[in-house]
Amino acid sequence: MVSDSTDLLRCKQLIEQKLDWGAVETWTSADFENLQQRILDETGVSLSASTLRRIWGRVDYQHLPSGTTLNTLAQFAGFADWRQFVRSQEVPAESVPQPDQPDSSLLAIPMKPSINWRRVGWMSGITLGIVLLVIVAFEQKHPQVDSTQYSFSSKPLTRTLPNSVIFTYNASNSPTDSVYIQQSWDQTRREVVAKDGQTHTSIYYEPGFYRAKLVVGHEIVKEHSLLIPTNGWLGTITTKSIPVYLKPTEFLTSGMMRLPIATIQQKNVALQPEAPLIKYFNVGNFEPVPITDFAFDCRVKNEYSEGSATCQVSWIVLMTNDMPISIPLCTKGCVSDLMLMDGARSVSGKNTNLSGLGVDFSDWVPVACHSDGQKVYYTVNGKVAYSAALPTSKVEIVGIVYGFRGTGAVKDITLQTGGKTVFQAFNPR
Repeated sequence: MVSDSTDLLRCKQLIEQKLDWGAVETWTSADFENLQQRILDETGVSLSASTLRRIWGRVDYQHLPSGTTLNTLAQFAGFADWRQFVRSQEVPAESVPQPDQPDSSLLAIPMKPSINWRRVGWMSGITLGIVLLVIVAFEQKHPQVDSTQYSFSSKPLTRTLPNSVIFTYNASNSPTDSVYIQQSWDQTRREVVAKDGQTHTSIYYEPGFYRAKLVVGHEIVKEHSLLIPTNGWLGTITTKSIPVYLKPTEFLTSGMMRLPIATIQQKNVALQPEAPLIKYFNVGNFEPVPITDFAFDCRVKNEYSEGSATCQVSWIVLMTNDMPISIPLCTKGCVSDLMLMDGARSVSGKNTNLSGLGVDFSDWVPVACHSDGQKVYYTVNGKVAYSAALPTSKVEIVGIVYGFRGTGAVKDITLQTGGKTVFQAFNPR
């Protein structure tokens, strides 16, 4: 039987293939939050994001997961339970030749002193013919798709969340009935649509920049950008299914954004054993800002450190039309578990010195980010904590997002380009 550690590795690989989120090393804290939700939706069991980070090696933990956790992972991977998954990995004993015993199928073949080249050529010809027939049959079954024969567009209905989007499409020339609309990069969010239909609607529960896709068979034939905006600031508490949407009066004041602990408790959201994720969004309310010439600054404070929230994990995301710029923050002792994105790549605290992103949240923390046309710089408490080369593609900032494990506050927000202020909030100056 395969060892437990090998079985767990294989199970994780199946899950990674299912998610298709790219290299595990690039997964962010938000990805583990999404995985937690995906597993809950499909299995009915909630595995905490911290547990998933331990399983995927983001936290040093030398013990095997519990039986319940293993069963849940196996179910998410497509099996009834862990036992069935382990059995599926076993090699039937009868198919493996026993040690020191020659394979009986080999004994049945008489040994010849020379090669029959005529027979070899004859067999090779048959094999080649079969291969060609398979290729022709495959091409007939899966013909090349002409993308010009399709159309695809979308229109959000509101500037509030949730937001239904009306997709209009034409896939009548599809050679297959397998036609899908994919809401974003997540392939699991593909929805089957009628080949001869014209309209499909989907609900988006969070704002953001998405790439919607029309898929025929296994081929993306059309895709376009889709911005789900907010009407000013939006505050949410992430829950198991639909987020809890906050009223502006619950987290907005004239001087700052701040969600009191008492308000979270009034929403019947538990703070333990795992603190909730609080998010503040502002998307699509200012002209796009090129990351080759921008300056951003603000002050933040994480205001919850009880129990499992002791690391006070927080982050700022400059949402773009491509990979975002994320600035993670936490207490100094927890920086090893940080992940950031700089508009071109993901960076892990496991193999990069991100100590400059470790902070003391007992007071407001000044955070800034700017570019000089060549590099992007992250500045925390007046010191450069990280820098990297800018991406070569054209990338623009379209929104700002704050996230706090537990809860947090924000003020003094300014976004500039070309020396001119594009966006400003909670800044009395």
